[in-house]
Amino acid sequence: MKKDIKDTMLIGVISDTHIPRRFDKIPEKVFSIFKKVDLIVHAGDIVSFEVIEKLEKVAKVVAVCGNDDSSDIKEKLPEINSFDMFNWRFGVIHDVGRLGRMNKMRRVAKGNNFNVLIFGHSHRPFLKRENGILFINPGSPTQPFPPFIIKPSVVLLRVKKEDIQCEIVNV
Repeated sequence: MKKDIKDTMLIGVISDTHIPRRFDKIPEKVFSIFKKVDLIVHAGDIVSFEVIEKLEKVAKVVAVCGNDDSSDIKEKLPEINSFDMFNWRFGVIHDVGRLGRMNKMRRVAKGNNFNVLIFGHSHRPFLKRENGILFINPGSPTQPFPPFIIKPSVVLLRVKKEDIQCEIVNV
């Protein structure tokens, strides 16, 4: 990533869009929420590259493939991705498993020296800080689970040299 110029960088985080398999298009509210972001992270289950193309009209996209993605996406996108911003190292992965999830997330984060681990798959938003590592799942803007209990969501990250603030935003 280029040398950071601004004091604060804004990252939009999204996952589990499943377009067009389970939902027709990205909800318009997502574009409204992401309109000022410097970067978008998609944590997998994209299904169609059209999703990435539409998000790239807003900002550069860092993405990983998910278990429900088409073979062409799985061939072109990695299972795990990373980037640096200021003095922070971010990791992105789709599925960290159900049983022992926190144990696997800790291993992935520590093994790759990630300060932040972004993941998807569960369709449920999740934020947790533990031993200097921030774990983030944005949920799903199209198909939260369980429906009617969990709202569609994305995450906004405000990244500064000294800290990271995160917010779950309902779509």
